[in-house]
Amino acid sequence: MITVSNLAIQFGKRVLFQDVNLKFTPGNCYGIIGANGAGKSTLLRAISGEVQPTKGHIQMEKGERLSVLKQNHFEFDEVPVLQTVIMGHSTLWAIMEEKDALYAKADFSDEDGIRASELEEKFAEMEGWNAESDAAALLSGLGIKEEQHHVLMKELSGNQKVRVLLARALFGNPDNLLLDEPTNDLDLETISWLEDYLSTYENTVLVVSHDRHFLDSVCTHMVDIDYNKAEIYTGNYSFWYESSQLALRQQSQQNKKAEEKRAELLEFIARFSANASKSKQATSRKKMLEKINIEEIKPSSRRYPGIIFTMDREPGNIILEVNDLAASMEGDVLFKDVTFTIEKNDKVAFLSKDPRAMTALFEILDGKLKQDAGKFSWGTTITPAYLPLDNSEFFNTDYNLVDWLSQFTTGLNEVELKSYLGKMLFSGEETQKKASVLSGGEKMRCMIARMMLKNANCQRCLVLHPA
Repeated sequence: MITVSNLAIQFGKRVLFQDVNLKFTPGNCYGIIGANGAGKSTLLRAISGEVQPTKGHIQMEKGERLSVLKQNHFEFDEVPVLQTVIMGHSTLWAIMEEKDALYAKADFSDEDGIRASELEEKFAEMEGWNAESDAAALLSGLGIKEEQHHVLMKELSGNQKVRVLLARALFGNPDNLLLDEPTNDLDLETISWLEDYLSTYENTVLVVSHDRHFLDSVCTHMVDIDYNKAEIYTGNYSFWYESSQLALRQQSQQNKKAEEKRAELLEFIARFSANASKSKQATSRKKMLEKINIEEIKPSSRRYPGIIFTMDREPGNIILEVNDLAASMEGDVLFKDVTFTIEKNDKVAFLSKDPRAMTALFEILDGKLKQDAGKFSWGTTITPAYLPLDNSEFFNTDYNLVDWLSQFTTGLNEVELKSYLGKMLFSGEETQKKASVLSGGEKMRCMIARMMLKNANCQRCLVLHPA
């Protein structure tokens, strides 16, 4: 259990939140949500001890263990994969190291024997003999093949490292688990495995994610950071979102009586609860929803982007034709014999276990990469727009946002450019912010504004989690 008391975090004059009082209890999964820059990851870092609060304190129950999903993908480059996972349980790993050091001594003394006996007892209590098999099971579940379990971390790809670090966080069944964007770089199969794992997890989980489907699957509660506060709400993301939107609509309905609003909220709760799935997590959530106090339901101050794609030209029937396309990288075949046709009004999702293959396909279709074999052709009426996975090259500049956006169009004045930025929630002084200092979410919003400028009739998004 984690208790947060009178917490406040402030950087200079900017207040992220204040007077925050929260209690996170075992058997529940809390999804932390909020606008970009609201302080979701900062809250996790404060709980883990990486960030010092301006005020207040955070405490866990005595003897409880906290585990955090590491964000530094290079921290363990010189460590074998299996060992990296086991090291996630620092107490167990310390016992294993001390034990090995004692047994390696040439002059093993009686005192060493007594200490070794004590360590063996603690090792057995922690089920240390199962450590390697448990770590291997987690790695396999997350898609790391057995032959990779003993290689050094530096030999893995970036997306494989993410999976190992996730296994490290999960290892040893920690009492309190903090996960910041755990689904990044995971394929659908692995995300499904993680959803199943967390849905039966009996300890306390806090998770930050932009994947609303993932939050719906695993969360019993939402922690919304809004109005410089952090409040816990019963239910998953969909319940929080729909109930907050209902409360927002009711706020503007001045003539509706309080009794009518209450009845409307109760009807919504009953309908949402009845539609809950039969999983253990959803059943638990259903019971909590049935007991919810409707005073807990509040409107959100969150603003949402206006993503509106317009077309200069109506597309013809044929959008894209691909025939026998093939590509490789450093001797590895990424794909071959790829053939398909996309027609008007089709909306197509591309799936692959290898993100390199997906990137290569879209880079070929965008003309930035040459295929090994095959050919493709866009329809004669098609004007494509592309949202790449890696957008870093677009932001190596000191331009402010208005000047940055003006690079991608002609004929629009400053007011018109600001209207596009406004649709992506950049207003006032924010439009003068330098492009080079934007967060990942802000960069994505700029890239979508760039796409809207093109008035294309075919949008292509290569983003693992475009939300």
